[in-house]
Amino acid sequence: MPIKPIPLTRWVFVSPFISILNEMGAPTASLLAKFHLPTHLEPKSNHYIPLFPALRFVTATQLSQGIADFGFLAGRKLRFEALNAQFRATVHRSPTLLAALQSFCRFVQLEDNMLHVRLEQHGPSLRVCYSSAIPGAEGMPHFEHAQWLQNMVAILIVRQFAGPQWLPPTFAFQARHVPTKETQSFWPNTRFLSGQNAAWIEIPVSQLSLPVRMRARAPSRSQEQPFCPIGTDVVTALKLMLPSYLGADVPVIAEAAEIVGTSARSLQRELAAADLTYSRLLEQVQFESAAEMLRETDARIIDVAHATGYADPSHFTRAFRRMAGVTPREFREISDPP
Repeated sequence: MPIKPIPLTRWVFVSPFISILNEMGAPTASLLAKFHLPTHLEPKSNHYIPLFPALRFVTATQLSQGIADFGFLAGRKLRFEALNAQFRATVHRSPTLLAALQSFCRFVQLEDNMLHVRLEQHGPSLRVCYSSAIPGAEGMPHFEHAQWLQNMVAILIVRQFAGPQWLPPTFAFQARHVPTKETQSFWPNTRFLSGQNAAWIEIPVSQLSLPVRMRARAPSRSQEQPFCPIGTDVVTALKLMLPSYLGADVPVIAEAAEIVGTSARSLQRELAAADLTYSRLLEQVQFESAAEMLRETDARIIDVAHATGYADPSHFTRAFRRMAGVTPREFREISDPP
């Protein structure tokens, strides 16, 4: 039986929770390790991690550290600049808020591969509604953490048109969650709803024609690439999430299987069906991560080796030459001609 689709989210959506824990002096690294999440705390913002361990991590740390409305606190730390660069450029090239929200419906799966967004008009308001393709997601305990951030992303988009202080008239949770009075006091003019058929925020229709407040610069090559939703199959999911673990936390196959919620035997079978082994897949991920660092940074070769999971730089050079046909230094010279 094939492995179920693997929900992923970008690391940047867990970073605000980690920042709060660090400010509190909590044992963040050990808490992350308990839930099989990267512990070196500084993966690139565009790296992905498995969603379920991330939600379990947030829920457990909220309880153990006694943090009320953890999702709200994390959402306040989230910035528009944390969103996917390709989508940010699209927002800043949109002629109106409505056009940006329509693009968001397409781009959301660059942030979370199981998430869907739709726009619904209700009288004088438009709702930006979130739903998950994960079976039973609406009944998961403490799913409000994800819904705080989901709705916050929509708010950040609106603020590019309506100004940095904009807040929604209504903020709805699909989860059965009511924010504390202290949290609600920060947004005194916002109505909070619990147990809805989707998570959503409300935007007055009169604001949908607002122009963007800051125009985009000329798009980079990466921002001009056509949109392609990320996959949910095991090979794609592993390729996307393993870069977050390179450095100090490279999982062996049994750990990788536990992270994606299956057995090592099932994971081996799934990889074999794609003509891969776990070691070959990991080698591909290490090579692609190293090639990206060599092209896009001035990091020393030894630092690239360590960042991509090689303790021995000479081993890294041999492995890279086997994949690319040239050494890392030669690759950098070819990629960055004078």
